[in-house]
Amino acid sequence: MNQASVRVPATTANLGPGFDCLGVALQIHNTTTVRRGRGKDPGEMAAEAADAFFHEAGGKPFAFSWNVSGDVPRSRGLGSSVTVRLGVLHGLNELAGRPLDRHRIFRLCARLEGHPDNAASAAFGGFTVVPPEGPVQRYPVNKSLRFLLLIPPFEISTPAARKALPAKIPLADAVLSVGNAAAVAAAFASGQYARLTGCFGDRLHQPYREKLLPCLPAVIAAAESAGAIGGWLSGSGSTIACITTRRTEKIARAMLSASGLPGAAVFDVGADNSGVRILP
Repeated sequence: MNQASVRVPATTANLGPGFDCLGVALQIHNTTTVRRGRGKDPGEMAAEAADAFFHEAGGKPFAFSWNVSGDVPRSRGLGSSVTVRLGVLHGLNELAGRPLDRHRIFRLCARLEGHPDNAASAAFGGFTVVPPEGPVQRYPVNKSLRFLLLIPPFEISTPAARKALPAKIPLADAVLSVGNAAAVAAAFASGQYARLTGCFGDRLHQPYREKLLPCLPAVIAAAESAGAIGGWLSGSGSTIACITTRRTEKIARAMLSASGLPGAAVFDVGADNSGVRILP
């Protein structure tokens, strides 16, 4: 085999209080194609993924080139870096004769990312719960649940969003976020999405990142007033995600109006329950 194409879904991570632990794969995708043979400089991200793969697989490294195409926007909190890392890792794995299984590739990607939330949901699909050092729990998401994504016309880098976080938080804030994260996980695991109402409150990261996206609380409040179950900052932003099982057009209009962002757009997507796919 001289070429492999890998389809990887976008993701929305954190879901409010589940910082670095919760994620959902979305029906927006990038496709990474990896080819044997030398090409242009692969770039730092792909080169790091290749080094990690060859070290883990134990095989002889080989030259490769790659390209990515698709609909996942960069630096918008939708896991674009994971689509590249997982795509390169799985592509190299195919060309090398599949020495690694999906779980080992996921762990490599999570290590490269620095946190496992996006990597888990992109790798396995559906809703995933993954503590930093624990096993992945995965649950399918019903097609009735819709994700409305308000995507601003500007990027927010993950390092910049991380720098906005404090080194310490009050105990009461941690307790509130832990309780809400547990409630979110229980509702997704049981498929009782109505029980998500009021559970997306977070005091670990979103209050500190509002300065990077001041319209965040207004957009979520407008969506909820229009009938959404709730909403959150997707990953580190700049996308704002809200969920609903009804009235998607009304909610989308409310989100867009409340954002006050010229050039922003709202996309209505479902969850991807498949995760990474190797294309024919």
